Amino acid sequence: MNSEAKIIIAFLFKRSGKKEMDQSEFYLTLSMDLKWFTPKKAKDFTTWSLKNNILSKSEGVLKPNFNINNINIPIGFRPSRDIFFERIEEKINDNSKIIDQIIKRISEDSGKNSNYILEKIKDVEKELNINFEVAALFIGREYDIVLDGFFEGVKHKILL
Repeated sequence: MNSEAKIIIAFLFKRSGKKEMDQSEFYLTLSMDLKWFTPKKAKDFTTWSLKNNILSKSEGVLKPNFNINNINIPIGFRPSRDIFFERIEEKINDNSKIIDQIIKRISEDSGKNSNYILEKIKDVEKELNINFEVAALFIGREYDIVLDGFFEGVKHKILL
């Protein structure tokens, strides 16, 4: 079965009639032309697709890492509201601290050791004199990791 991300990518490339596409053209088509994503989410989708090896990038040009002709695009296709963001919107587990989940996500997605991430968070916390969880969100941003699903949990923790 084809993943929805592959269907989106195949749709874009088949629609354009091109074998490669400029990165800005790719995410602008997703956001401004098709209106499937906000510009930020379109950029996040592009980054996610590159990190997950669905797309490759060379000199600012994107190419699919699969044969788009093998992808069946349903008539009237439109991506689901949350496509790859379902992981982002994960529920915060009451049995573990939100900070542990944030550190785990940053560590997994960046490939960095969790102790290294923890030290970076402590440094940012001290340097900017901010809450530890907010510092963790800053570090996630530094590594281009989407942590939107944690914002409410951090807000809740700070305001309690």
